[in-house]
Amino acid sequence: MLIRLVREYLRPYRTWLTVIVLLQFTGTVAALYLPSLNADIIDRGVATGDTAYILRTGGLMLAVALLQIGCSVAAVWFSARTAMGFGRDVRSAIFHRVGSFSQREVQHFGAPSLITRETNDVQQVQMLVLMSCTLMVAAPIMMVGGVVMAMREDFGLSWLLAVCIPALMVSVAFIVSRMVPSFRLMQQRIDEVNRLLREQITGVRVVRAFVREPHETARFAQANEELTTVAVRAGRWLATMFPTVMLILNVSSVAVLWFGGHRVESGQMQIGALTAFLAYLVQILMSVMMATFMLMMVPRSAVCADRITEVLDTRSSVEPPAEPVTEVAQRGTLVFDHVEFSYPGADVPVVRDVSFEAGPGQTVAIVGSTGAGKSTMVNLVPRLFDVTGGRVLVDGVDVRRLEPDLLWSTIGLVPQRAWLFSGTVRSNLRYGRPDATDEEMWQALEVAQGRDFVEAMPEQLDAPIAQGGTNVSGGQRQRLAIARALIRNPEIYLFDDSFSALDLATDARLRAALRPVTRQATVLVVAQRISTIRDADLILVVEDGEVVGRGRHDELVATCATYREIVESQLSAEDAA
Repeated sequence: MLIRLVREYLRPYRTWLTVIVLLQFTGTVAALYLPSLNADIIDRGVATGDTAYILRTGGLMLAVALLQIGCSVAAVWFSARTAMGFGRDVRSAIFHRVGSFSQREVQHFGAPSLITRETNDVQQVQMLVLMSCTLMVAAPIMMVGGVVMAMREDFGLSWLLAVCIPALMVSVAFIVSRMVPSFRLMQQRIDEVNRLLREQITGVRVVRAFVREPHETARFAQANEELTTVAVRAGRWLATMFPTVMLILNVSSVAVLWFGGHRVESGQMQIGALTAFLAYLVQILMSVMMATFMLMMVPRSAVCADRITEVLDTRSSVEPPAEPVTEVAQRGTLVFDHVEFSYPGADVPVVRDVSFEAGPGQTVAIVGSTGAGKSTMVNLVPRLFDVTGGRVLVDGVDVRRLEPDLLWSTIGLVPQRAWLFSGTVRSNLRYGRPDATDEEMWQALEVAQGRDFVEAMPEQLDAPIAQGGTNVSGGQRQRLAIARALIRNPEIYLFDDSFSALDLATDARLRAALRPVTRQATVLVVAQRISTIRDADLILVVEDGEVVGRGRHDELVATCATYREIVESQLSAEDAA
């Protein structure tokens, strides 16, 4: 997966990669030429006292060194640009893929894991690309070139290369093989820490309200300890890497000086050649060490690449139509035709054989006990899920055939959990319509019964809103979410238990203000309060995913035992009558 991911997302940077390889090749060849020039200075200049030769060759060495430095700097610059571009493209691909997911895929991966894959995992692979361009490209060139140049200096010592290089490779391969399982487990532990941290920060008020700080601290400490244990285990193996490399490097240097000294004494080798051979051996082993450093990163990056590819390869269960319908004859109609929906692996459908029709000017209400499938029915309309049986039709067309933008532009959704984005009141309202004017925003706020508290804020429309709307009350969040839907002026309104946080007086005023605004639209309301839905044109009573009663309020009180039970639990006997 790692090779596939890197190949796919580095394809646009092939020109830069070619330049990097050429620069690294030139710089490495220059670095390999320097010990040979140094040997010539010792053997032909210092040994003979030829100062002119020393100066001439020294000048050439200086020019070669400058060339090496220039190529290295340029290669690092291009490598950094390439790696950063790669990371940007992968993050963008993950973001757009996750944006296409239905709730089913998001729930499968979990938000903490998706965040880790988008940030930490991409960063690991991005760092591998950077190190590959700066180190891995030069390492094999240095290794092969160093062997050739060392044998050119003295073939009699070449047997040392055949001993040192395999010894280093075997040692490194053993250490890396021990690190791979730890790196794989480490990513899972990071997911768990992110999940707990996100959960505890989001629910900090609940934790404090129930005095559960010690319990939550213990949970986080356990997850943190598990991550630390795995990281320490990987770190211990990592800590043995460089001492092992340095041990082999130093032993090899001693061996070269020992055996090379005997060859110099016997006249089989010049002192300059011995110096050059030692320099080449160091360069070869350093290149192996650089490759080792890369191998150390590869296992963790491979795990991260697998996790990234898993997201990118996951297709949404809500696929856009191959030949979408872009024009409709009807406007604002909503039909459920024997709709059924089951979650993957579930034994029993959540929604079973639900049918109803609604048109402009009509309000359909859904009421029932918790877990009856009310919100699932609402989520089927904008295709947050796709039906597993039957059809949902908007404007006379199956929603699975409608062009997604056309479908979403038709719908104004106020979800069960009113979610606001970090920014201002203005920026949140403009999620409904980006070109909305201030006058339209104030009008929507007035209908949603939110004008009073927004006007009370010092900055009014520019008042800051924290992520999730945590700096305003639950009722204020709901009213802002309703205003956001109203400003869209859709043909179909979906209110998914959107009045639950409002007091009865505000609820009544809001419903009265909504009637003239939604008179030409179709309204689908999920609610727990009978007072919210008693004036609806059609009330569906849902129990265990099935419609057990349908009709207006008075009819259902007389004919549906389930509805009557709900009414009696909320209203006085006189109101029920």
